[in-house]
Amino acid sequence: MNVAEAFEDVAGLLAQMAPEKIITLKSSKKMSEEVERLVSLKKAGTIETEQSAALERYLALDLFISLTKARAQALLAK
Repeated sequence: MNVAEAFEDVAGLLAQMAPEKIITLKSSKKMSEEVERLVSLKKAGTIETEQSAALERYLALDLFISLTKARAQALLAK
């Protein structure tokens, strides 16, 4: 099993727990603002290594949440 498959498995399990609640998930205002700040730094070419790593983690979390929401929507569509 690779990492992508592991993420898919966990996303599927979480989606089954409460699909109605999962589809309403969204990031907090504070998190969104931090991601926007880090993206701006990256675009400007002034992002530091630690900030770049944090941005990658935020983007991975966003991708995982999106995958979980997609699984929940598929369950509700059945």
